[in-house]
Amino acid sequence: MHLKNLSILYGKNLEYIRSANLQIKNQFFGKINDIPKGAKSIDCEGLLLIPGFVNAHTHIGDSIAKDVATRGTVDDKIHPILGAKQRILRKSEPEHLVSFMRNSCLSMLRKGITTFVDFRESELDGILLLKKAISQIPIRVIILGRIEYYQDQNQIQTNSPLPILQRKKLLAALRSCDGLGISGPNENSNSSLRYMSKTKKIRAIHSAETTESSKKSKEITGKSETSRALLLKPHFLVHMTYALQNDLRAVAKKTRGIVVCPRANASLTEGVPNLSLMGKNGCRVAIGTDNVMINSPDMFREMDYLWKVTMGIHKKRIDPKEILKMATVNGGILLGRKIGSIEPRYLADGIFIDKHALDLEPMHNPHASIVHRASESTIKAVIIGGKIIHGSL
Repeated sequence: MHLKNLSILYGKNLEYIRSANLQIKNQFFGKINDIPKGAKSIDCEGLLLIPGFVNAHTHIGDSIAKDVATRGTVDDKIHPILGAKQRILRKSEPEHLVSFMRNSCLSMLRKGITTFVDFRESELDGILLLKKAISQIPIRVIILGRIEYYQDQNQIQTNSPLPILQRKKLLAALRSCDGLGISGPNENSNSSLRYMSKTKKIRAIHSAETTESSKKSKEITGKSETSRALLLKPHFLVHMTYALQNDLRAVAKKTRGIVVCPRANASLTEGVPNLSLMGKNGCRVAIGTDNVMINSPDMFREMDYLWKVTMGIHKKRIDPKEILKMATVNGGILLGRKIGSIEPRYLADGIFIDKHALDLEPMHNPHASIVHRASESTIKAVIIGGKIIHGSL
């Protein structure tokens, strides 16, 4: 595919290039202005190409339970054992779960999400159901599995190891997915976390999402939730809404970064992550939309909310380019994949934005326009691996 007269947000710094030519070959982006003479090209005048969104944290298994838990405590909604979500999942027919997960994937594609990272419940069965759901959909998915085994306070305090049966289940799950997505340190002993840290695949874990979970860790172990989460040797952590400054410094040194889910945190009445403090302590940040039960999987809405609520709370300006990086470039870095950036040898996943859309024209600051004015309606086309999978050019 050869594209000409195209505006681009280029490279890891999302540099705005007003007009350029771009070659896409064998699923990858090539160099700009490197189209062979005489090659047939698509005229992209009036279009802006941005990297495909990397939705770095989702739970799409609860697509079957949209808006069923708008009241109650955090545990009432999402507790890994007793929450409404888990009760519904246990009672749901597999074919119904597959159908509604497929709908969520289609919704993400139409909103420019080209890769999503799913913390997959229900062990191997849950992994296989998600694979079935996406089997006919060209979206990229990183599946992080888990075992449904949660240790109690006594097992954590006595540092009980992961039982042999659970180790076997874990290995079976890992053979069929991309890594581990652990519910949190408060359900795992140090011994279990250290055992799971040995996997060679991606490792991620929820941490410091709520005041209650942070308090519980201190009461049970005398340690912060995040200090224990780091025993997993995670590539990244999720939420960190109530992480302490010392923990953030450790995360910056020992991991690739943090995935924040601001709309989910707000919906659970748990506040919003402190981007300023994370940045001050050297943390790289990506964005996820979290539970479909709580939020639609929409990165436009996530960016807009995060940008404005952060400035509203902290009375401090944030460059919208940094928010856009969190939705694209940083997600690729956290995953260690060549996605989320338009540059040579990166997978050609992108969103063509109509610069003449009613909500965008005239576009004076493309980064700000994408973060707080763009939406599904401003998308002209979405490509994954260089192929148009939604819309047209």
